[in-house]
Amino acid sequence: MMPTTSSRMLALLSLLQTRRDWPGPVLAERLNVTPRTVRRDVDRLRELGYEIASSKGPDGGYRLSAGSDLPPLLFDDAQAVAIAIALQSVPSSGVELDDAAARALLTVRQVMPARLRHRIDGIRFSGTAAQIHVDPAVVEVVSAAVHDRRTLRFDYGDESDRPTRRAEPHGIVARAGRWYLVAWDLDRDDWRTFRLDRLRLKAGGAPFTARPIPTGAAGTFVEARAKGSTDAATWPVHGEFAFPLPPAAVAPWIGDGDLEELPDGGCRVRIGSWSCAGLLSWVLRFDVAFTVIGPPELRAAAGVVAARLAAARTALTPVSPTPDV
Repeated sequence: MMPTTSSRMLALLSLLQTRRDWPGPVLAERLNVTPRTVRRDVDRLRELGYEIASSKGPDGGYRLSAGSDLPPLLFDDAQAVAIAIALQSVPSSGVELDDAAARALLTVRQVMPARLRHRIDGIRFSGTAAQIHVDPAVVEVVSAAVHDRRTLRFDYGDESDRPTRRAEPHGIVARAGRWYLVAWDLDRDDWRTFRLDRLRLKAGGAPFTARPIPTGAAGTFVEARAKGSTDAATWPVHGEFAFPLPPAAVAPWIGDGDLEELPDGGCRVRIGSWSCAGLLSWVLRFDVAFTVIGPPELRAAAGVVAARLAAARTALTPVSPTPDV
């Protein structure tokens, strides 16, 4: 079935938004139309207000330029659903844009056809509001500093009585309801993470040359720090256990660990944590007998914990009163 003109124009617009330049023949092939039809559809988009630059020649192509005015918005069904979910998820992001997101969703809804409005109205869900909120102005300024490679000056947390911090920002990461800045701390000569909700920005900022992040990316660096590591997103300690529970009962709790089903119906788990004590506390949650497979230091730690538990039980055992003679 040949696509309608409106759906074809929408597909053309979506393609133009995905990359900088599109050769005319490639667009025609992707849309299954002739180059002449592509030219006509480009002219129609220009009439709607979209600024589309073109170049002539055998390899001539098209580029969607940024216009001074917002043209009519066109969304396909998947994009409409994505917008509805994204805007309704703003309260759980931690950025203080709840009212703006609600107004944006209402505005977008009003310019959509009835069919898409019906789909958006059907998307309703509740999420957990973030307990820690970040000023969107801080997110904007820090993001610009990351992009422009300019240093930041700021007071941090309750350190207003301490010297102003100076850092070279390399990336922003949203993780578990909090926003982090990954930066090279110029005063401590080392990599640091800073929570955006605790930054009090000050004026200034000099250009700097980017450094390689130890883990390769800001996201993996934050993950590594959350696991107590400095150069890789891995746990400092790993251990292996076997216990008589089916994999389905264990799988929801292993996080980034590995799970293997055993012939007897039980399972074998390899999991990481901050310490051996952390690994043992994890396995004790299942309240079943288990075997510590390794490594040796984990087996030794299990013996120490077992002795402590036994001592605690003995200390809490009530002393029987001496019977009257």
